[in-house]
Amino acid sequence: MPDRGGGPTGSRMRMGGPSGRVRTLLLVLGLLAVLAMAFVMFSGFWTDWLWYRSVDYASVFTTTLWTKLGLFAVFGAFMALAVGFNIWLAHRLRPPLSAMSTEQQGLDRYRMSVAPYKKWILSAIAALVGLIAGASASAEWRTWLLWVNGVPFGKKDPQFHLDVSFYAFDLPWYRFLLGFGFAAAVLSVVAAALTHYLYGGLRVTSPGARATAAATGHLSVLIGLFVSLKAVAYWLDRYGLAVKSSDLKATGNWTGLRYVDANAYLPAKTILFCIAVICAVLFFATLWRRTWQLPLIGFGLMVLSAILIGGLYPAIVQKFTVQPNEQAKEAPYIQKNIDATRSAYGIASAKVSDYSGKGGTASKAEQRKAADSAASYRLVDPNVVSPAFQQLQQPRKYYQFPSTLNVDRYKDPSTGKLQNTVVGLRELNIAGIPKHNWINDHFTYTHGYGLIAAKGTGTVTDAKQGTIGSPDFTESGLPTTGKLPEYQQQIYYGEKTTQYSIVGGPQKELDYEANQGEKTTSYRGGSGVSLSSPLNRAAYAVAFSEPQMLYSGAIGKGSRILYNRTPKDRVEAVAPWLTLDGDPYPAVVDGRIQWIVDAYTTTDAYPYSSRTTLGDTTADSLTSDSRAVVAQQNQVNYIRNSVKATVDAYTGKVTLYQWDTKDPVLKTWMKAFPGTVEPKKDIPADLEAHMRYPQDLFKVQRELLTRYHVTDAAQFYSGSDAWQVPDDPTTRAGSAVPPYYLSLQMPGSKQQTFSLTTTFTPSGRPNLGAFMSVDADATSPDYGTIRVLRVTGNNVQGPQQMQSELNGGDDVASFVKNLKGTDSDIEYGNMLTVPLDQGFLYVEPVYTRGGSQNYPLLKKVAASYAGGKPVFEDSLSEALNAVFGSAGASRPPGRDQTAPPPKGNNPALQQAVQDAQKAYDEGQAALSEKPTDWDAWGKAQQALEDALKRASAAGGTASGSGTGSGGGGSG
Repeated sequence: MPDRGGGPTGSRMRMGGPSGRVRTLLLVLGLLAVLAMAFVMFSGFWTDWLWYRSVDYASVFTTTLWTKLGLFAVFGAFMALAVGFNIWLAHRLRPPLSAMSTEQQGLDRYRMSVAPYKKWILSAIAALVGLIAGASASAEWRTWLLWVNGVPFGKKDPQFHLDVSFYAFDLPWYRFLLGFGFAAAVLSVVAAALTHYLYGGLRVTSPGARATAAATGHLSVLIGLFVSLKAVAYWLDRYGLAVKSSDLKATGNWTGLRYVDANAYLPAKTILFCIAVICAVLFFATLWRRTWQLPLIGFGLMVLSAILIGGLYPAIVQKFTVQPNEQAKEAPYIQKNIDATRSAYGIASAKVSDYSGKGGTASKAEQRKAADSAASYRLVDPNVVSPAFQQLQQPRKYYQFPSTLNVDRYKDPSTGKLQNTVVGLRELNIAGIPKHNWINDHFTYTHGYGLIAAKGTGTVTDAKQGTIGSPDFTESGLPTTGKLPEYQQQIYYGEKTTQYSIVGGPQKELDYEANQGEKTTSYRGGSGVSLSSPLNRAAYAVAFSEPQMLYSGAIGKGSRILYNRTPKDRVEAVAPWLTLDGDPYPAVVDGRIQWIVDAYTTTDAYPYSSRTTLGDTTADSLTSDSRAVVAQQNQVNYIRNSVKATVDAYTGKVTLYQWDTKDPVLKTWMKAFPGTVEPKKDIPADLEAHMRYPQDLFKVQRELLTRYHVTDAAQFYSGSDAWQVPDDPTTRAGSAVPPYYLSLQMPGSKQQTFSLTTTFTPSGRPNLGAFMSVDADATSPDYGTIRVLRVTGNNVQGPQQMQSELNGGDDVASFVKNLKGTDSDIEYGNMLTVPLDQGFLYVEPVYTRGGSQNYPLLKKVAASYAGGKPVFEDSLSEALNAVFGSAGASRPPGRDQTAPPPKGNNPALQQAVQDAQKAYDEGQAALSEKPTDWDAWGKAQQALEDALKRASAAGGTASGSGTGSGGGGSG
């Protein structure tokens, strides 16, 4: 009978039982840990797939994924096979072992320890290098797609006469292949050499030959492959000269061949190519000669040639041939750079014309009349008035407006004419929620509400309509009402909406209804990802590190999760091959709020075109905190606004429209991702009416035009006509002035056009050098036409000079002094520059902020024309009258000065002047109250106007009119 208990056997069984359970437990825990890690990785993949499918861009996800996997597999396998094969071959070519030296006896111990695991070690090394190489290759998915789908540019470079597509699409892929080949050759040489050394094929201290014939032949072939690749590199370097960046002392940043490149480096690369080919043949010849002598001589010759021919000779040519006569030698190459740069940045067709800037021969009365139609003077600065929107149109703390608003055009129903309008979306402000918890943050407060619009050319002038100087709203309230057509007001997708929300389920959301105030709603937009599936809930719980998603009763039938909610995030995700403008803007289109996002196709491989860093070029005084900077460190030398994208603020639907139908880069990406970009003809007319020329492209072009408005190589080299973008005169930050959207009439035009404008000053000088505008109306046949007025007059007043003179004027000093008593500060708006009769009219709104209203109110308008003294008036019409000396333009006594004593004995006149002085004093007293008594101030201004009219009728010298903050503007 078997022993069923007790004794040593039973004791050993009892001792072994717990040990087995521990091992099982550890095994289970390890398995669970592996499964958990696998699910974490799976959740990221799964949620990405669900999101792309929800926005109907699953093809982008699959194309990108399969491209990355294909590159990973092919190049990973190639690297693994290359390294693994050479290790195996070196092991197979090992010599018979004979431990004749201390070195070999020491290595013998390693050989014995490795012997049982040779296959595992070989597999592990091959797998490791394959994984690393595959991961590196998968990052080149853009390079691969551009190469395999590239379409021709239809333009050839001037040196090698190859289509630009060779440099933009082919050459980057060839360079990647070359770099990968170098890595494979080097790793193979290192792996083979170590294996040969381990098994005695290479000897360092042992007597006799240092390498066996087999090792010599094997390593020579590998080194020969490396040298062959170097020969290919020399040949490709010849073409690389066309896109090489360098510094030319006279012109700064330079791309393309210079004299020394064409006459020294190019021949040197050809000679080095030939030497490298000969050297590679010598290495391959060791398979028969079994000696390193000739290959090493050839390799030494190649290195010496690289130093002498590739380095020293070009330096000698530069020093003794180019520098003594640099302008003449470089002129042909400078001309190529000018032509290529102007073409690559879309500025070749810029229309440059001379413009005096001193003023024309028209009379003051004619100039005053022309000033009314020269522009729609946008007195409401979208960069200043956001606090007014916040104060007046933010009824709840959990709403917010962007710090920089947008300029658009909407029809005035009463006149049927387009009106420049300042708009801002009232988005959700998660920080303003009264009580923070998971339900409130992600279920209850889910969206913003309404688009607020105000006239761009004027503010409130009647106290019955609101505070004088505040924005004159054309769409306001909650829900909004006004002059805009009816539209879907809920904003689920916006620039400030960065958190995820879960909508459509059992938990209701906060909303509003006309005449009823707050109510609850449930999202019916259809976007987002369904959380009905337990798998989806688990995946998102892991992806967002939010375990409550797994068990919360707030999630149920119909629940959907919304994320990636900013327009920029959504467009970047569905079109990762585009570079986005930093300023998406909203528009009411066909009953919906649509975000319009300008997108660019770029390359840094356009031959001869100078490169620019987008982040630096697009920065200005507004990008520090109020709007994004495009692609901080992205260097490009070709850019096109090829795509206009829209994002529905309610449904989140993303639509990409082809805009530049000739752009070869866009055509290439459309081949790579078919069906993702809609044709230009499908853009709805209502949507196109709100599209505009993008700011970031304009800023890139204006930066290039500071130098490349010059088309003559000799003049370009001298730099005598170089410009610069001036600093913003209204700030002290020392940053570039931003461009301004403005409807204006350029010289030679018959009507106003919605435009984007900027000014230039000569390099190192404050006076005006040029004025630039581009037709920004997408529906205009001249859309994108750049016009540059090159100032020919001497010392024409620049914007900073005008601002300095204005700040030093007695009027401004008195105004600022009076403000101190009201606890308010002065704030300057955008300085608008308008061409008018061979001169430039500057118009600048001036705001006050503080006191009882902690938001800007338009109080004054400054203006100056053709170098004249700046005026500082209460309204635009008064400012224009004062500038051009029109009737009624002189300043009323008592505004910034005391009334002059009346001449003669005229009682009516004397009484009128006394009444004017009294009204002025009452107005100043009202301003000094804390808070300011605006009603009393308005009455005083009305009394002042009446007194001045009586004085004028009585034959006095004081005349003029205009009260209040004067927001109205002509045009």
